[in-house]
Amino acid sequence: MIRVSKIAHAVYETPDLSQQTEYYTEIIGLTLAAQEKDTVYLASTVDHHAVVLRKGSQAQCTRIGFQIPPSADLDEFQKQVASHGIATERRKHAEPSISDMLVFKDPKGTVMEVFKRDDFSHQKFQSHGIVPYKLGHVAFHVADVKQVTKFYCDVLGFRESDWMGDFFSFLRCGPDHHTINLMETGANRHFHTAFELRDWAHMQQACDFLSLHGYKLLWGPGRHGIGHNLFAYHRAPNGLITETFAELDRMNEELGYFEPRPWHRDHPQRPKVWVKDPSAANLWGILPSDEMMK
Repeated sequence: MIRVSKIAHAVYETPDLSQQTEYYTEIIGLTLAAQEKDTVYLASTVDHHAVVLRKGSQAQCTRIGFQIPPSADLDEFQKQVASHGIATERRKHAEPSISDMLVFKDPKGTVMEVFKRDDFSHQKFQSHGIVPYKLGHVAFHVADVKQVTKFYCDVLGFRESDWMGDFFSFLRCGPDHHTINLMETGANRHFHTAFELRDWAHMQQACDFLSLHGYKLLWGPGRHGIGHNLFAYHRAPNGLITETFAELDRMNEELGYFEPRPWHRDHPQRPKVWVKDPSAANLWGILPSDEMMK
């Protein structure tokens, strides 16, 4: 089976393109890599774009880009997807730095863009804003978590890292604990987008920076039980939620457990089903506000 190995970018529609572009460049600290009439490409360091913004009537995540390994065959991956009865389309030079892209939809309607990276962007880290390492994961509310989880595992080659009960799955496509997470709430929509920071000191700096620029935290800082990462959530100008995180669990696939950390409760820490309990959400005890679910 050919597995996707990395989340490369996420694509968002947003009513106010200039306001959201300013947020990603001046607050988050991404680099404006390219701009077309109604599309903006924003880079972290390795990829030409980690975030794509397009003009739209409402704020929503419409597409996610994934890379397959350089040695993998995109033609064979297309056959793998088609074998599940999924309609696919090939697009040539659809986005900067991507010469050949396979496009299809997941069960909730989000478009998957799968490709091999032609070249690295060689971007330098910005000198202003929060400046994350990378796009870490995208989370969604879903109507049927088991159906969508099965799609990501069977079609894209994701693995299940953890579950909370039977309604919240955490899925990985590389060593990071999760790249996609899915929570069953009865509707299909964006939950949050997460960017990885360096460590606790960077998290503190980010929270201070957000506060100085008028952004209040919705939840955090804290440490999730599932994934064990430090976290803080705030809302972007277009209303979508952004998470900043650090110290996320990393999986040793050969041994079947997450790299040991002093804050783990299990030794070793293996993938499991967590009981729906406050500690699964936050080991430090502070639960999310109602605002997080809006």
